[in-house]
Amino acid sequence: MHDRTSSLKQRHSGFNRRQLIAGALAGVGAVVTGPGWLATARAGNSARRGGATEIVTLGRTGIKATRLAQGTGYNGTARSSEHTRLGMKAFTKLVRHSLERGINFMDMADLYGSHQYVRRSLEGVPRDKYILLSKIWPREAFWNMPSGGAKEEVNRFCKEMNTDVIDICLIHCMTNGEWPKDHARVCDELDEMKEKGAVRAVGVSCHNLDAMKVAATLPWTDVILARINNVGKSAAMDASVEEVVPVIKQARANGKVVLGMKIFGAGALVSPEAKDASIKFVHDNNLVDAMTIGMLSPEQVDDTIERINKVYT
Repeated sequence: MHDRTSSLKQRHSGFNRRQLIAGALAGVGAVVTGPGWLATARAGNSARRGGATEIVTLGRTGIKATRLAQGTGYNGTARSSEHTRLGMKAFTKLVRHSLERGINFMDMADLYGSHQYVRRSLEGVPRDKYILLSKIWPREAFWNMPSGGAKEEVNRFCKEMNTDVIDICLIHCMTNGEWPKDHARVCDELDEMKEKGAVRAVGVSCHNLDAMKVAATLPWTDVILARINNVGKSAAMDASVEEVVPVIKQARANGKVVLGMKIFGAGALVSPEAKDASIKFVHDNNLVDAMTIGMLSPEQVDDTIERINKVYT
């Protein structure tokens, strides 16, 4: 573990982030604007200062995204989710509505099978109008045969999403503190993809407190997707609120981007009061740079935006 950490520190210290971002932006291919763009021409115009659709800079990555991301993986498994099970027509309507309301941040994963759905939903929208986040599932399963690294996966993701650049690529669902050693080749190849400009920022999604503690201090990590709300383990967090919050604060103090997930406890927090209390807790404690919520309908999008706006503005 210590050898792996030292190795990652050495590579990280020699990495020129400005070159990465310049290369990533240069690699974005021109997208021909089609009639579909007319439906999303208002995207970004409804941004409310401090609110859900405010454009925020994600830490040192330089990536500019809305505070709220449209999740696509509610109950996701085996390249399927409640979102993809809506069908292409309803999924496209949902994403287009999110764009119209000003959300430019799309949260995906190979596990959810949402890449091609998002691609279809964004047809005709210029590439510089949205941010793409996806995640590599590094474990073997009946639906997945990982390469053991990241190059093959990132290249496939780019094809599935019709893009030259994935803005944020995470290793999905880390469940112990040994993940840098267990997935050393994935980390190494994500570094290479960053250097080539195919990925702009890398990190992990955490489903374990030890995994998050390591991510909070490891120089390799740009982004942490962390489960956070005001309730704790009974609402899908990795540990109690008292245990998780200091780790997240340490991560942010170390310059990591923290993206909050399970803000509504993976569906456990259903009342308006419970949702509002969780958003307020996250805001008041300055715990996240942005957050992802798996909204399943235009009505849920509108409701979530308004709840975040009440707290953040």
